[in-house]
Amino acid sequence: MSIIIKSDQEIAIMRQAGRIVASVLDILKSRVRPGMRTEELDVIAAEETRKRGGKPSFKGYRGFPANLCVSVNDEIVHGIPGEKILHDGDIVSLDFGVIFNGFQGDAALTVGVGSVSQEAIRLMETTASALKTGITAARPGAKLGDISAAIETYAESMGYSVVREYTGHGIGRDMHEDPRVPNCTQPSFGLMPGTGPELQKGMTLALEPMLNIGDWGTKVDDNHWTVRTRDSSLSAHFEHTIAITNGEPEVLTTL
Repeated sequence: MSIIIKSDQEIAIMRQAGRIVASVLDILKSRVRPGMRTEELDVIAAEETRKRGGKPSFKGYRGFPANLCVSVNDEIVHGIPGEKILHDGDIVSLDFGVIFNGFQGDAALTVGVGSVSQEAIRLMETTASALKTGITAARPGAKLGDISAAIETYAESMGYSVVREYTGHGIGRDMHEDPRVPNCTQPSFGLMPGTGPELQKGMTLALEPMLNIGDWGTKVDDNHWTVRTRDSSLSAHFEHTIAITNGEPEVLTTL
């Protein structure tokens, strides 16, 4: 595992990339409405990114065919925008990345379409809080496993399962860098509380808990991209790119 430590200048560029991501997601959140096709969101993401001098990073990445991941209801991640219509009561996860001056930003959020159930609202709020809990644990001197344990402990205390197969990651010039950042403690990754690489200033990580109302198991659609809950239960996804500092972590994907 080769973890890249970023300079202050490199983090400043990542901060610019992150602001573009945050501003585009903010626009997308405001545009989500019943009756729209998910491909409309993809078009908006591309146009708004170009206006801000960035480039969507997902399109073409490992063959992904769109600028934006749009995952609806039981879809966890990597939903491909297209003709699908959003309906009142749906929840939709929007995952978006940007390249700016050679560096990446990556974030995600889940929003309700029209009037959604209290069950869905609680899932979304808990997933957002799980992300905040993971960010709080990302202090210099802590270990990577402490982030995973913080997310898992909080999520499970609220009655939700944590997706295991898909994780957060290091990020910088490349979308996915070392280290892999699981959202739960997994001996198979060698990560338990107090274990894993030590967090230090200059590390940049994308933390992205994915919580399910039902079981943590997943399945992949025939398109080889869209990941769903195995039991068809609702799922939510929130993500931020952060930088480890000498004190509290800095969220780079914010306005």
